[in-house]
Amino acid sequence: MKALLIACALLCASQVMAQSHPLPMRERAAVMDDILDDRLTNLLPTLMRREGIEMWLLISREYNEDPVLKTLLPSTWLSARRRTILAIYTPAEGPSEYYAIARYKVGERFEKAWDKEQQPDQWLALVDLIKAKNPTSIGINRSAQTGLADGITATEHDELLAALGPMQQRIVSAHGLAIGWLETRSAKELALYPDIVAMGHRIIAEAFSNAVVRPGQTTTDDVVWWLREKTRSMKLTNWFHPTVSIQRADADKFDHLQAFSERPGEQVILPGDLLHVDFGITYLRLNTDQQQHAYVLRSGETQVPAYLQQALANANQVQDIFTANFTPGRSGNEVLAMSLAQGREAGLRPHIYTHPIGYHGHAAGTTLGMWDAQEGVPGDGDHPLHINTAYSIELNAATHLPQWGKDIRIMLEENAVFEASGVRYLDGRQTRFHVINSD
Repeated sequence: MKALLIACALLCASQVMAQSHPLPMRERAAVMDDILDDRLTNLLPTLMRREGIEMWLLISREYNEDPVLKTLLPSTWLSARRRTILAIYTPAEGPSEYYAIARYKVGERFEKAWDKEQQPDQWLALVDLIKAKNPTSIGINRSAQTGLADGITATEHDELLAALGPMQQRIVSAHGLAIGWLETRSAKELALYPDIVAMGHRIIAEAFSNAVVRPGQTTTDDVVWWLREKTRSMKLTNWFHPTVSIQRADADKFDHLQAFSERPGEQVILPGDLLHVDFGITYLRLNTDQQQHAYVLRSGETQVPAYLQQALANANQVQDIFTANFTPGRSGNEVLAMSLAQGREAGLRPHIYTHPIGYHGHAAGTTLGMWDAQEGVPGDGDHPLHINTAYSIELNAATHLPQWGKDIRIMLEENAVFEASGVRYLDGRQTRFHVINSD
């Protein structure tokens, strides 16, 4: 019966996603559980052997969850329960084994390995399992470099070590394993991801249209809250509050600090404005993060001015230079330095700040610049690129407009996957402005 439900849900997913309508909640749950089961079977053992970790422990208390543990919970678990301990044992040969040292069964995959009535002490139940399996290395999520791989709390860490006694010498950081699990996209996820990204694109297209914007009346905050309401009406969520901003022919100059952390207040949208949106949704545990532009036609204009079209083309050229430098094993800092240098040599003025995306919006993996760290990012920027990882290709290109008497920035962000064949945008990218009529 369960297999039939999953098969029906996957068929429904392919049909409904093609129409860009989110699945009903029950079907979503079946799809998420199927993806998780596939990842546990086909991805995790390979990653554990790659990182040399024989047993991986994920330990959390309710509402204070390790971010990695949350990605291992079944769809109907929205948090840990009491103290939840997951133990994954992958011997040198043979299949992986999955245990839950918890008061409750954790989904179908994690076998319950604690009987409180027989052994009241949960930590000693874990120790009994470890002794029975006798792993040579025990990975825990501790990392000074990456918060997403640093999920064990100080209390849980101290109590674990006290329970292990001399076996605590086998403890190692699972930093590489946690990052690998979070950053790697499975074939099933990549089959669904383009349609999730397309949903975001369609919402932006509607927001940047006369269906939403009435020049001279509509404000930037009106569009922001429309985006929030639209997301909810589709039974989706946002992982960050959207922003809508304006560049126009006035005396204001672009400022990075203002653009990224001190947004200007509410503004009325007027003819001749260059609009920018930053927007993201969460669906089936995957996230989008997109930035696009629209132009509000002035009275008598029938198309976007050529000088703005050229500014967009400049930003697209920066994208092309940047993504062409993605190579397996190359670090984010290396790709950043190469791309900035090549962009400048081509007469462009690039600024690159790309991040991984997947189970989190600003996800685990290779960071390729930050808006305030164009010289490179220690730690996450040194992480090598791996195939089957997804990124928000986020950057801007400055162009001087004599017509406006100042520089503008075309700020783009599009979601892509890095595959063996190179970088592929999951649902294309913006190469033409959204157009809003003023008449």
